[in-house]
Amino acid sequence: MLADYLPQILLALSIQTVGVLSPGPSVMLILGVATARGRAPAVMTAFGISCGSIILAGSVVLGIAVIFAEIAYAMTAMRILGGLYLFWLAYKAFSKAVNPPPLELHAVATKSAARTALAGFILQVTNPKAIAFWLAIAAVGGVGHAPAPVIVLFVVLAWINSFVGHAAYALLLSAAPVRSLLVRFRSWVEGALGAFFVFAGYKLLTSAQR
Repeated sequence: MLADYLPQILLALSIQTVGVLSPGPSVMLILGVATARGRAPAVMTAFGISCGSIILAGSVVLGIAVIFAEIAYAMTAMRILGGLYLFWLAYKAFSKAVNPPPLELHAVATKSAARTALAGFILQVTNPKAIAFWLAIAAVGGVGHAPAPVIVLFVVLAWINSFVGHAAYALLLSAAPVRSLLVRFRSWVEGALGAFFVFAGYKLLTSAQR
Protein backbone atom coordinates (compact mmCIF):
# COMPACT_ATOMS: atom_id res chain seq x y z
CA MET A 1 0.00 0.00 0.00
CA LEU A 2 2.69 2.50 1.03
CA ALA A 3 4.88 1.57 -1.94
CA ASP A 4 2.20 2.79 -4.34
CA TYR A 5 2.36 6.31 -2.91
CA LEU A 6 6.03 6.44 -1.88
CA PRO A 7 7.24 8.32 -5.01
CA GLN A 8 4.64 11.08 -4.50
CA ILE A 9 5.42 11.32 -0.79
CA LEU A 10 9.17 11.55 -1.38
CA LEU A 11 8.70 14.17 -4.09
CA ALA A 12 6.40 16.22 -1.85
CA LEU A 13 8.84 16.01 1.07
CA SER A 14 11.75 16.98 -1.17
CA ILE A 15 9.87 20.10 -2.30
CA GLN A 16 9.07 20.89 1.33
CA THR A 17 12.73 20.44 2.31
CA VAL A 18 13.81 23.01 -0.25
CA GLY A 19 11.24 25.41 1.20
CA VAL A 20 12.34 24.76 4.78
CA LEU A 21 16.06 25.18 4.10
CA SER A 22 15.76 28.30 1.93
CA PRO A 23 15.75 31.38 4.20
CA GLY A 24 12.47 33.29 4.39
CA PRO A 25 10.18 34.93 6.96
CA SER A 26 10.19 31.86 9.23
CA VAL A 27 13.99 31.73 9.42
CA MET A 28 14.13 35.49 9.97
CA LEU A 29 11.70 35.13 12.87
CA ILE A 30 13.86 32.39 14.39
CA LEU A 31 16.91 34.63 13.93
CA GLY A 32 15.25 37.44 15.86
CA VAL A 33 14.10 35.15 18.67
CA ALA A 34 17.49 33.44 18.91
CA THR A 35 19.25 36.80 19.15
CA ALA A 36 16.97 38.34 21.76
CA ARG A 37 15.86 35.33 23.79
CA GLY A 38 18.19 32.40 23.23
CA ARG A 39 17.97 28.73 22.34
CA ALA A 40 14.84 27.42 24.08
CA PRO A 41 12.50 30.14 22.74
CA ALA A 42 14.05 29.76 19.27
CA VAL A 43 13.38 26.02 19.29
CA MET A 44 9.84 26.64 20.56
CA THR A 45 9.34 29.05 17.66
CA ALA A 46 10.50 26.28 15.33
CA PHE A 47 7.97 23.97 16.96
CA GLY A 48 5.17 26.46 16.31
CA ILE A 49 6.27 26.81 12.69
CA SER A 50 6.24 23.04 12.25
CA CYS A 51 2.72 22.87 13.71
CA GLY A 52 1.70 25.38 11.07
CA SER A 53 3.07 22.95 8.51
CA ILE A 54 0.50 20.41 9.72
CA ILE A 55 -2.25 22.82 8.64
CA LEU A 56 -0.61 23.39 5.26
CA ALA A 57 0.00 19.67 4.72
CA GLY A 58 -3.58 18.88 5.69
CA SER A 59 -4.83 21.52 3.26
CA VAL A 60 -2.87 19.89 0.46
CA VAL A 61 -4.17 16.42 1.32
CA LEU A 62 -7.77 17.62 1.47
CA GLY A 63 -7.42 19.66 -1.69
CA ILE A 64 -8.21 22.85 0.19
CA ALA A 65 -5.02 24.52 -1.00
CA VAL A 66 -5.94 24.14 -4.66
CA ILE A 67 -9.54 25.25 -4.08
CA PHE A 68 -8.31 28.21 -2.04
CA ALA A 69 -5.92 29.24 -4.80
CA GLU A 70 -8.81 29.28 -7.28
CA ILE A 71 -10.87 31.67 -5.13
CA ALA A 72 -9.41 35.09 -5.88
CA TYR A 73 -10.86 36.94 -2.89
CA ALA A 74 -9.77 34.21 -0.48
CA MET A 75 -6.17 34.36 -1.67
CA THR A 76 -6.30 38.16 -1.55
CA ALA A 77 -7.56 38.05 2.04
CA MET A 78 -4.78 35.62 2.98
CA ARG A 79 -2.15 37.86 1.38
CA ILE A 80 -3.48 40.91 3.21
CA LEU A 81 -3.50 39.10 6.56
CA GLY A 82 0.00 37.80 5.92
CA GLY A 83 1.24 41.24 4.89
CA LEU A 84 -0.22 42.93 7.96
CA TYR A 85 1.35 40.30 10.22
CA LEU A 86 4.73 40.87 8.54
CA PHE A 87 4.33 44.61 9.16
CA TRP A 88 3.59 43.86 12.82
CA LEU A 89 6.79 41.82 13.03
CA ALA A 90 8.64 44.71 11.36
CA TYR A 91 7.28 47.16 13.94
CA LYS A 92 8.45 44.94 16.79
CA ALA A 93 11.89 44.52 15.19
CA PHE A 94 12.34 48.26 14.65
CA SER A 95 11.21 48.91 18.23
CA LYS A 96 13.90 46.55 19.49
CA ALA A 97 16.47 48.18 17.22
CA VAL A 98 15.72 51.65 18.62
CA ASN A 99 15.16 50.61 22.24
CA PRO A 100 16.55 47.09 22.81
CA PRO A 101 14.84 45.26 25.70
CA PRO A 102 16.99 43.28 28.16
CA LEU A 103 18.42 40.08 26.73
CA GLU A 104 17.42 36.74 28.24
CA LEU A 105 21.00 35.63 28.73
CA HIS A 106 20.06 33.15 31.42
CA ALA A 107 16.87 31.77 29.85
CA VAL A 108 14.56 33.87 32.00
CA ALA A 109 11.24 33.47 30.24
CA THR A 110 9.34 36.69 29.60
CA LYS A 111 6.81 34.95 27.34
CA SER A 112 5.11 31.62 27.81
CA ALA A 113 6.14 28.73 25.61
CA ALA A 114 2.64 28.67 24.16
CA ARG A 115 2.80 32.33 23.08
CA THR A 116 6.22 31.80 21.58
CA ALA A 117 5.04 28.78 19.60
CA LEU A 118 1.87 30.63 18.57
CA ALA A 119 3.92 33.39 16.95
CA GLY A 120 5.69 30.80 14.82
CA PHE A 121 2.42 29.06 14.00
CA ILE A 122 0.69 32.24 12.85
CA LEU A 123 3.65 33.23 10.70
CA GLN A 124 3.78 29.83 9.04
CA VAL A 125 0.11 29.60 8.10
CA THR A 126 0.25 33.11 6.60
CA ASN A 127 3.78 32.77 5.19
CA PRO A 128 3.61 33.42 1.43
CA LYS A 129 6.80 31.45 0.80
CA ALA A 130 5.54 28.39 2.66
CA ILE A 131 2.14 28.60 0.97
CA ALA A 132 3.80 28.83 -2.46
CA PHE A 133 5.84 25.69 -1.80
CA TRP A 134 2.78 23.81 -0.55
CA LEU A 135 0.82 24.85 -3.62
CA ALA A 136 3.68 23.37 -5.65
CA ILE A 137 3.30 20.18 -3.62
CA ALA A 138 -0.44 20.23 -4.29
CA ALA A 139 0.33 20.37 -8.01
CA VAL A 140 2.22 17.08 -7.67
CA GLY A 141 -1.01 15.37 -6.57
CA GLY A 142 -1.49 11.74 -5.65
CA VAL A 143 -1.33 11.92 -1.85
CA GLY A 144 -4.89 13.13 -1.35
CA HIS A 145 -6.33 9.92 -2.81
CA ALA A 146 -4.23 7.68 -0.58
CA PRO A 147 -5.69 5.54 2.24
CA ALA A 148 -6.03 7.23 5.64
CA PRO A 149 -2.90 5.59 7.17
CA VAL A 150 -0.77 6.87 4.28
CA ILE A 151 -2.23 10.36 4.62
CA VAL A 152 -1.52 10.40 8.36
CA LEU A 153 2.04 9.22 7.69
CA PHE A 154 2.54 11.99 5.13
CA VAL A 155 1.33 14.70 7.51
CA VAL A 156 3.52 13.35 10.33
CA LEU A 157 6.55 13.23 8.04
CA ALA A 158 5.84 16.78 6.88
CA TRP A 159 5.73 17.93 10.52
CA ILE A 160 9.00 16.14 11.33
CA ASN A 161 10.63 17.57 8.21
CA SER A 162 9.59 21.09 9.13
CA PHE A 163 10.57 20.81 12.79
CA VAL A 164 13.98 19.27 12.12
CA GLY A 165 14.85 21.91 9.53
CA HIS A 166 13.68 24.91 11.52
CA ALA A 167 15.06 23.54 14.81
CA ALA A 168 18.43 23.17 13.09
CA TYR A 169 18.30 26.88 12.27
CA ALA A 170 17.30 27.60 15.87
CA LEU A 171 20.20 25.59 17.27
CA LEU A 172 22.68 27.15 14.85
CA LEU A 173 21.60 30.74 15.38
CA SER A 174 21.42 30.36 19.17
CA ALA A 175 24.84 28.69 19.46
CA ALA A 176 27.09 30.70 21.78
CA PRO A 177 29.59 31.99 19.16
CA VAL A 178 26.87 32.90 16.69
CA ARG A 179 24.60 34.50 19.27
CA SER A 180 27.43 36.52 20.81
CA LEU A 181 28.14 37.96 17.37
CA LEU A 182 24.45 38.67 16.79
CA VAL A 183 24.12 40.30 20.21
CA ARG A 184 27.13 42.52 19.52
CA PHE A 185 25.38 43.92 16.47
CA ARG A 186 21.88 43.49 17.86
CA SER A 187 20.48 46.86 16.80
CA TRP A 188 21.72 46.28 13.26
CA VAL A 189 20.29 42.76 13.25
CA GLU A 190 16.88 43.94 14.46
CA GLY A 191 16.93 46.81 11.97
CA ALA A 192 17.76 44.43 9.13
CA LEU A 193 14.98 42.08 10.24
CA GLY A 194 12.55 44.99 10.32
CA ALA A 195 13.57 46.02 6.81
CA PHE A 196 13.17 42.45 5.59
CA PHE A 197 9.68 42.12 7.08
CA VAL A 198 8.64 45.49 5.61
CA PHE A 199 9.88 44.42 2.18
CA ALA A 200 8.18 41.03 2.42
CA GLY A 201 4.94 42.59 3.65
CA TYR A 202 4.99 45.23 0.91
CA LYS A 203 5.58 42.64 -1.81
CA LEU A 204 2.77 40.52 -0.41
CA LEU A 205 0.27 43.38 -0.21
CA THR A 206 1.11 44.74 -3.65
CA SER A 207 0.78 41.27 -5.14
CA ALA A 208 -2.77 41.18 -3.72
CA GLN A 209 -3.62 44.17 -5.90
CA ARG A 210 -2.52 42.54 -9.15
